[in-house]
Amino acid sequence: MSVKIFCDIAELNQIKKFNKKKIVKGFTTNPSLMRKAGAKDYKLYSKKILKICNKKPVSLEVFADDYFGMKEQAKKINTLGKNVYVKIPVINSKGQFTGKVINELNNLNIKLNITAVYTASQTKKILKQINKKTKVIISIFAGRSADTGKDPIPEFKKSLKLAKKFKNVEILWASVREPYNYTQAKQLGCHIITIPPNIIEKIASFGKSFDKLTLETVRTFLIDSKKSKFKI
Repeated sequence: MSVKIFCDIAELNQIKKFNKKKIVKGFTTNPSLMRKAGAKDYKLYSKKILKICNKKPVSLEVFADDYFGMKEQAKKINTLGKNVYVKIPVINSKGQFTGKVINELNNLNIKLNITAVYTASQTKKILKQINKKTKVIISIFAGRSADTGKDPIPEFKKSLKLAKKFKNVEILWASVREPYNYTQAKQLGCHIITIPPNIIEKIASFGKSFDKLTLETVRTFLIDSKKSKFKI
């Protein structure tokens, strides 16, 4: 099974560039990426993103922290485009499971991307709240998990097994740290992987032999030493 590559970005020029690439099948954003990209008006900025990318799926996240706020923001975000997935964090900042919001939005046929997921038990709780028709993405944060010394692979395996009964559910490998994560996600059978632009560029060099990589590395060292006019 092939894994779809989504680009994790909010910067408009980058979206323009990567929207043209066949390898990129969609986009994911979050409030942190939006802030970094200089967004001041969330709705207006979201509309600018959707004007560039109006066919491929785009995940836009709520930033409210309570049930009513999340629900209202989600409904507004959903109206911005037919290709929109509304991102809902699996818990709020108080650690409360957002199952009620997920359930109600899912019943309104709003496409969801449940984010900040780390465990299969969280996946199980999410699956109990949804129907088997409306599209749902479950984003599991592999990189952030690995950053703390925890192996994310077992959680993916269990989550993928749980989601098999749901044809409308896709498991997404989030927080990529290196190009090899793409290979790992593919081997596991993940449906989607969301990758920052610089790593998408590196995936284009996949397939090079070790001999070629050795030669390229040695040549780079030689060129840099000549440029620096090093002497001993």
